[in-house]
Amino acid sequence: MNSDPTKDTLYSVPHHPVSDFVFDDRVATVFPDMIRRSVPGYATVVGLMGLIAGEYAQPDSRLYDLGCSLGAVTLAMRRRIDRPGCRIVAVDNSAAMVERCREHIDADQAPTPVELVCADLRDVAIEQASVVAMNFTLQFIEPAQRLPLLQRIHAGLLPGGVLVVAEKIAFADPDEHALQETLHLDFKRANGYSELEISQKRASLEKVLLPETMEQHLQRLRSAGFSRAYRWFQAFNFAAVVAVK
Repeated sequence: MNSDPTKDTLYSVPHHPVSDFVFDDRVATVFPDMIRRSVPGYATVVGLMGLIAGEYAQPDSRLYDLGCSLGAVTLAMRRRIDRPGCRIVAVDNSAAMVERCREHIDADQAPTPVELVCADLRDVAIEQASVVAMNFTLQFIEPAQRLPLLQRIHAGLLPGGVLVVAEKIAFADPDEHALQETLHLDFKRANGYSELEISQKRASLEKVLLPETMEQHLQRLRSAGFSRAYRWFQAFNFAAVVAVK
């Protein structure tokens, strides 16, 4: 029996059938442990997103964290911003995530104000933005809706503004895809996940998390209007890109 309620044991017993993954209260409770043990380089990505925000934040602008979950990127950005008049808008459609995110934000002493919004990010207006962050968020959006979303983000960015995206990615080359998938599974095993947990989590995410290749991401960003887009991080099949307006 798990004595630590914050440890991810959601898939440690057999489920018949395995339901699709949702960001409910159970996931929100164990999310920090889940993401640390499942996503290689996650803490590094979060910290570097804060650095990028500090570099590209413009005075009197908004910074958006779309799919903010518990607020890790929001806080990383908040602690790096030194431009006057900035405001962070943190958005998530999970009430359970937003509730815990608010606690983290309220406990933080950085001065930049944060507006926390519980809504579908596709319904939130992007306005006067200098930085937009999507930290493992786009992968949960239906593929047909990704380009319209990026076009709307591009339209809401100020000249010189940036979109920062981190995603699980696929690979066009079957051998590379197999190698990267194997290494990711080894990462999970090294962090204590059993074969049952790995198998059930994969089944839960199969219809929900839909990864694409880096080439598909870069091409879509160009189609959305971004003048430049560069990969700045990769750990196995997880990568991050910065796109400049």
